[in-house]
Amino acid sequence: MENQQLSLVNGANGHLGNNLVRLLISKGLRVRASVRSIGNKKPFEGLDCEVVQSDIADKQSLVRALQGVDTFYAVGAVFKLWAKDPQKEIYDVNIRGTRSMIEAAAEAGVKRIVYVSSIAALNYTTIPAKESYGYNPDRRDMYYNSKNDGEQLAFKLAKEFNIELVAVLPSAMIGGEAFAPLNVSYNILRLILQKQIPVETDIALNWVDVKDVAEGCYLAATKGMSGERYILANETCTSIKDTTKIAQQLFPELKIKLPLAVPKPVLFVMAWFMELASKINGKAPLLSVKDIAMFSGLQQDFDLTKSRKELGFNPTNTDEVLKESMHYLIKHQLVQLKIF
Repeated sequence: MENQQLSLVNGANGHLGNNLVRLLISKGLRVRASVRSIGNKKPFEGLDCEVVQSDIADKQSLVRALQGVDTFYAVGAVFKLWAKDPQKEIYDVNIRGTRSMIEAAAEAGVKRIVYVSSIAALNYTTIPAKESYGYNPDRRDMYYNSKNDGEQLAFKLAKEFNIELVAVLPSAMIGGEAFAPLNVSYNILRLILQKQIPVETDIALNWVDVKDVAEGCYLAATKGMSGERYILANETCTSIKDTTKIAQQLFPELKIKLPLAVPKPVLFVMAWFMELASKINGKAPLLSVKDIAMFSGLQQDFDLTKSRKELGFNPTNTDEVLKESMHYLIKHQLVQLKIF
């Protein structure tokens, strides 16, 4: 019986991981949730699942966590776009983690892996981007590089070990259950609501409901073709400016202003000073030079034909997801509101 099969989700206290655990439980599946540190029990309160410890940097901990597992949802990874040493803190961790996850799965006898990659691993030279256009040729960002190289390594190792592996490529995930600290995508909404994005950067994001991505992961496990990759996103992206307009309409009492348009050279100078401050205080800058260079003007629009046809993936409308997510942040007091 399918519901007797055991699924493991690692990174299970993260935004996608935790919502995926909840989805699998709702489908009557046996779920084992794996986290790097089991001290924080809050994400699993009231959930009927086993919680175990494992770390993508420790292969033996993964082997132990994967004992008796049929389907492994490989969610665990470093998700950040800035670090003092991005090669060491982002790229190396994610590449070694991918190798450890696939090797551990092979050792534990896992039959099928859903590998969570990212839209960072897509080629944007033709828009809308498709899975078949290959990998991202832009090598300026270590997180993006780790997702491009990590996905290719995952397919290569899965083939060597004769394990079925399907890759899913989500966009900017918001919505669903969330716990502080917020992920990169949700944090942008928080900044908008807190009136902390003062200037127009011409950056757009492809917002997607994390619950839809969780469903897409499950569909990839049950319907996805081994060796294939599937985009889990919406068709079109939304600018930070248009996202701010939605916040204005929802919460007029907050008096949120639209970001101010400034010339691009000024943006670069602002970003340079922000990065300089980050090198001193160790906190991620609100904006980096690389952010402007890579993402300003980039249209993250996608052709979802493959995901819709082969998986039955059907994402929620972007505006609906944004409204629900903003309400969630305020309801759960994950935003410091300034009403003036």
